[in-house]
Amino acid sequence: MKSEIYTIGHSNHEIDFFIDLLRQYNITGIGDVRSRPYSRYVPQYSQEKLKSALAAAGIAYVFLGKELGGRSENPSCYDQGRIQYERLANEPAFLEGIDRLIQGSSRYRIALMCAEKDPIECHRSLLVARKLFQSGIPVNHILANGSLETHEALESRLLALCKLPEGDLFRSREEFIAEAYLIQGRRVAYRDEKMSKSDERSARP
Repeated sequence: MKSEIYTIGHSNHEIDFFIDLLRQYNITGIGDVRSRPYSRYVPQYSQEKLKSALAAAGIAYVFLGKELGGRSENPSCYDQGRIQYERLANEPAFLEGIDRLIQGSSRYRIALMCAEKDPIECHRSLLVARKLFQSGIPVNHILANGSLETHEALESRLLALCKLPEGDLFRSREEFIAEAYLIQGRRVAYRDEKMSKSDERSARP
């Protein structure tokens, strides 16, 4: 059986509470998938402070934002300034990051960390966890109240959020889920304002 991987959002939690959540699920390694591992709003989650606090708790830390972050330096991963998760998921660096995660999960009990409180609003579930789940890796999301949501349950919640059924006579659940990922991706994916304005200017007659 393949090792399961967790996700968690640091939100505005106090660092001690955050570490308690990790301990509750015996997490031994954090994979930071923020594109920019710094925060003025919650400075306890800036990279060096976080890394130090985790080390004191006996939890390993690795930055994976370059491979698995929700942004890209490749312009082809954008459409009108908005990152397209389905394109980013096929980038070589992203696929290398997924392989690195899977290999690391044999030695650590890993939680992928980003900022958003709810995984349904974050690329950690809409992009990274989706790819892991499709690869046969069990994924669980640690929620802000300490409860656990399986990725399959998150997909059902995603369908409800997008007002789509679990399936009908004409389309399968998997087809509706794929549509829901697209809808939610358009809502929450990173938008590069400079690139968006450039595209708008190029589109003018």
